[in-house]
Amino acid sequence: MKRDHLLQELDAHTPLLQGQFGLEREGLRLTPTGRVAQTPHPAVFGSRSYHPYIQTDFSEAQLELITPVASSTSEARRTLGAITDVVGRSLDKEELLWPLSMPPEITDQEIQVAQLENPIEQAYREGLARKYGTKLQAISGIHYNFQLGDSLVQALFDHSGETDLPSFKSGLYLKLAQNFLRYYWFVTYLYGAAPIAEAGFFDQDIPQPVRSLRTSDYGYVNEESVVVSYASLEQYVADIERLVSSGQLSAEKEFYSPVRFRGQKKNRDYLQHGITYIELRCFDINPFDPLGISQDTLDTIHLFLLALLWLESPQDVSLDLKKGHDLNQTIATSHPLSPLPDQAVREAETLLAAMEELIHHFELDTNYTDLVAHCRKQFHDPKLTLSGQLLEHIKQDSLLTFGLEKAQAYKDYAWQAHYALKGYENMELSTQMLLFDVIQQGINFEILDEEDQFLRLKRGNHIEYVKNGNMTSKDNYVTPLAMANKTVTKKILQDAGFPVPAGFEYSSLDGAIRSYSLIAGRPIVVKPKSTNFGLGISIFKEGASREDYQKALEIAFSEDQSVLVEDYIPGTEYRFFVLDGQCEAVLLRKAANVIGDGEHSIRQLIELKNQNPLRGQDHRAPLEKIQLGEIELLMLDQQGYTPDDVLPAGVQADLRRNSNISTGGDSIDVTEEMDASYKELAAQMASAIGAWVCGVDLIIPDPQVPASPEEPHCTCIELNFNPSMYMHTYCAYGPGQSITPKILAKLFPE
Repeated sequence: MKRDHLLQELDAHTPLLQGQFGLEREGLRLTPTGRVAQTPHPAVFGSRSYHPYIQTDFSEAQLELITPVASSTSEARRTLGAITDVVGRSLDKEELLWPLSMPPEITDQEIQVAQLENPIEQAYREGLARKYGTKLQAISGIHYNFQLGDSLVQALFDHSGETDLPSFKSGLYLKLAQNFLRYYWFVTYLYGAAPIAEAGFFDQDIPQPVRSLRTSDYGYVNEESVVVSYASLEQYVADIERLVSSGQLSAEKEFYSPVRFRGQKKNRDYLQHGITYIELRCFDINPFDPLGISQDTLDTIHLFLLALLWLESPQDVSLDLKKGHDLNQTIATSHPLSPLPDQAVREAETLLAAMEELIHHFELDTNYTDLVAHCRKQFHDPKLTLSGQLLEHIKQDSLLTFGLEKAQAYKDYAWQAHYALKGYENMELSTQMLLFDVIQQGINFEILDEEDQFLRLKRGNHIEYVKNGNMTSKDNYVTPLAMANKTVTKKILQDAGFPVPAGFEYSSLDGAIRSYSLIAGRPIVVKPKSTNFGLGISIFKEGASREDYQKALEIAFSEDQSVLVEDYIPGTEYRFFVLDGQCEAVLLRKAANVIGDGEHSIRQLIELKNQNPLRGQDHRAPLEKIQLGEIELLMLDQQGYTPDDVLPAGVQADLRRNSNISTGGDSIDVTEEMDASYKELAAQMASAIGAWVCGVDLIIPDPQVPASPEEPHCTCIELNFNPSMYMHTYCAYGPGQSITPKILAKLFPE
């Protein structure tokens, strides 16, 4: 069977880098003093029996973060970043995630076996504790899952002359495993990051720092009598079955190897159905990276794995794999700054040359050339390796101080811009918030179209599609269309007996201007017929001059083909968030404004207010930065101000009449203070138009006076489809209301 030299025969434009990737990261929960947390697995993550992203490994305090399958290393790492972000903000306020593979100082009593619902899994872990001890189980690492791309496998198969594709694919993975075990010292040298153990971890002290205790025989390995051959898949399966049958292994998964075949529940199934992918298990946690593994590492290893296919298979598998193990043991237990053995120097050049040949043959991006060049520098200068960099942080034979500093820094980072989801900041904020809860609750998600904010959520066999955070199958197609059309909205509400402002609709600028006499001297609102986010709206509480009226019309017509001119309704505007017939939140929005201090100009006050970390642009933050555009300048002019005027202390200058947060307004949560009668009225209005999710904007002159069907004491000025959720949660003032978990609870009541 031909396995070697196949890559060399492929066309340069073969999709070499196509593949699927997944990452698993283990990590201990710690107290601020560096002791292992004795608290249960956080209840906020729900049951470990189904959670796809956040599990526990051996112990109750050892988290395991698992990414879904991704089509690129960057996407896998981005998802790991999001899961890490969720964990960082979901742990107890005082708890930290330990950023090193070797644990801090621990005792056997501190390592509690994970309390699992499955009694078989529970018993398995308790058996491991008796056999290997509990402290050894506290060692953590990262697993790199890799599947060759289908197109690449097919191209290789077409050149192989073989007729059985599943068997051929298994042969490729067997070759990968063989060569990986022959050369995995490459990973240990570059990325080993477990130089010491804290006091008392081992029965005897290790005299000097090394490259990686975890990936050496000091780490989590089977007993010497456990020997498994990789000479053939059949022998591999038979050996593990023999070890389980004899009781040397309690289960097939107790065989610990730097590489593991994946894709079937039982090893014997590989013989019939084939290997789907491989799992590489020898990566120490990189403490210098908040996710424990860098993008450069992921891409270097991807290229390294392809180079293992480029190289020939081992001639004598058993002998060559023993050489690989022995060389790895030597390198792993050597001082981080010690030179490589001559054999490793020669092999390193062979590996790097193969990687460079791949780059040249398949015309890969120069980024890969840079990665290989950096590897070569690391081989010449061990201070550039992870273990070499860690040396300077060892103080009094301990990494505790360094580890705690990093752990706290990464926790602080998780809480920076805590309203956003790390890695997904380009998505709409409400979608980011929903994704946070989706990950936290363990609902499977797939981003179908990132630009269009389109998600597929799945729990069991139940699938829901969500757009823009709250547009779902619960709303019919016509409802958002009706709410987008303010004329239609008014007619529906009016027919249902709800108060709406009187006004006129115009489809031409000239026609609207000629009708000035109809509104002269009257307080009015000029707004586009079919826009959201408060775009193009001008408000004249004292009436508008013809010139100002025309300018307001021009602004409104720039946003839509039709414009509404309505009576201005005095009172305070409130946004009611209605979900499935229930008002879940009420927000008071203050129009964009600045308050003088007697020193700064209005322009400078705007700049100062915009420095609030909750303010951003394009709806990527809970509050929007205040602009100084046409509408704001017009507003200032009506008050007799210019942007360069200095306001007296305590004097407020309004920059907008409409109080939309999306145009720079302030948000105040008044859910608890608002009279229940108005909440019920808002819910009825949403029901009148058939909306499952709706933002109801009411003008209320006096919220202390209860509403009734006969005396509503309010006017509805707008119904909003796809209402923003973030402004109810992250408010300028008030406790805030969490909406996205309620959306998910309605979508997945099970």
